[in-house]
Amino acid sequence: MVEAASLPREKFSDPQWTAKGEARASVALAQLETLWFNTGTLCNLACATCYIESSPTNDALVFIKAADVAAYLDEIAALNLPTREIGFTGGEPFMNPEFITMLTDALERGHHALVLSNAMKPMRRYESQLLALRERHGPRLTIRVSLDHHTRSAHEAERGPRSWEIALDGLRWLSENGFSIAVAGRMLPGEGEADERSGYAELFARENLNVDAADPARLVLFPEMDEAKDIAEITTDCWEILRKSPSDMMCASSRMVVHRKGETAPRVAACTLIPYDPGFDMGATLAEASRDVVLNHPHCARFCVLGGASCSA
Repeated sequence: MVEAASLPREKFSDPQWTAKGEARASVALAQLETLWFNTGTLCNLACATCYIESSPTNDALVFIKAADVAAYLDEIAALNLPTREIGFTGGEPFMNPEFITMLTDALERGHHALVLSNAMKPMRRYESQLLALRERHGPRLTIRVSLDHHTRSAHEAERGPRSWEIALDGLRWLSENGFSIAVAGRMLPGEGEADERSGYAELFARENLNVDAADPARLVLFPEMDEAKDIAEITTDCWEILRKSPSDMMCASSRMVVHRKGETAPRVAACTLIPYDPGFDMGATLAEASRDVVLNHPHCARFCVLGGASCSA
């Protein structure tokens, strides 16, 4: 859990100005390097602090269609965008019945594909198809498995009883079959990054998993998030104060396509973390979504600017 007071109501209420009356920071899209697709919020798990509230019953983001994914991939080609990576997240992507079709499409067009999965039963239903994709596309397909901690107790506190061994078994299968794999974990309060990486390294060695815990692209450690807890707002002066650049932020190089329940077609969101907020809806097309992103959300501060995290590889 995030250890902080409740977020004051006046914070993140104005897209241009902070509660203190300072100019709010924004981020320009330098180039679209990664395009994410949210395959839908339905998931086989109901995690305790899921930022997107995925569960076996939540379809706030409906299953995206393979034809819609193809249309955005067509737009990438038509605009000659430098999009190297196509990311798929959920929910659990393998619950979408058209997921293998859209994953195959992205790979066949020459993109790298990054799939975020819990490596549990929905993924295991597609073992033969995944083996065929790995055989054809090799390391251009990476599956990043969510393992919330290097201990069973902490992982199952988030994901529920009996989730640990099933996830590890999925990881073992991926590793034994030569897939390009990564693991996503959490930076729990009071734990340092060095300790986290050491703990995961011991786990990977014990389980004979082909994951380098020292490589930040292979073991991605995310900060805890809670938009109801207090955090500093990011101003235009913060870049110099923090010695950070807007070009290092996730929204400088990525966007996410979502299909919200009740809407007739998918839309482009500024960020993988904020799919519902209308202030982060960028339009129906990638061309429309090329405008600047105003950092008017607690996740912008906690996850990206102050947390230094990114969902992309």
